Amino acid sequence: MPLLCGAHTVGSVEPEFLSQIALQPLSDGRLLLQKEKHEGGVAWRIHGDLSASLSQVALALREQSPYVAAQWRDEALAVWGDAGQTVGQVERGAVRPLGIATQAVHLVGQAADGRIWVQQRALNKANDPGLWDTLMGGMVSAADTVATALVRETWEEAGLRVNDLQSVAPGGRVTLRRPTEPGSAGYMVEQIDWFRAVLPDGLSPVNQDGEVAQFALLDRAELLHRLAQNQFTTEAALILVAALQR
Repeated sequence: MPLLCGAHTVGSVEPEFLSQIALQPLSDGRLLLQKEKHEGGVAWRIHGDLSASLSQVALALREQSPYVAAQWRDEALAVWGDAGQTVGQVERGAVRPLGIATQAVHLVGQAADGRIWVQQRALNKANDPGLWDTLMGGMVSAADTVATALVRETWEEAGLRVNDLQSVAPGGRVTLRRPTEPGSAGYMVEQIDWFRAVLPDGLSPVNQDGEVAQFALLDRAELLHRLAQNQFTTEAALILVAALQR
């Protein structure tokens, strides 16, 4: 059901998911979360300052939900209004349980001979451990723009400076809307801006943040084989197929 704040729909949750948590009322006596009729159905409305109220919801969910606790990152992501404007922020670990839309950035890295750099996600990653991914993929935090996230994540995941890469250019945009993995409440709603770049000869990725198990440099045939074997995350597969078509 929708999660509302003011005139905005900021998320979507399973009907009884939020019934499991107990929250203190606001200082004016209102309930922080309240069910109400909405467009022929029922919605949850969040009252008070959106960021402060979502923080309380996230903390309560962490106490009740092992999934949220495992995802907790102490990292704030922006919450978007219906017109695409920022209306608040929320802990990263709560976005998928609350169906809050996120932004991400990916980089498709090529060698000078056309082969594609990819990474294998670390086995201890909370999402898609051990699957293969683009050279870099990361979230756009509340403090970031897409451009600053591209620079930061490219260094943290691949140890590369964007200014050292060649032919850096936007590749496109992918939007995903799907339930999270089995056994976890919530939805993944994500807009991904992806870029492409060429790594000059002699320049190789080296992970800096411990979130990558290894890198590989694949020719087109091997990349297509691994894609067909479902070895890549859903978002990486969509991006790489789009990149190969150009």
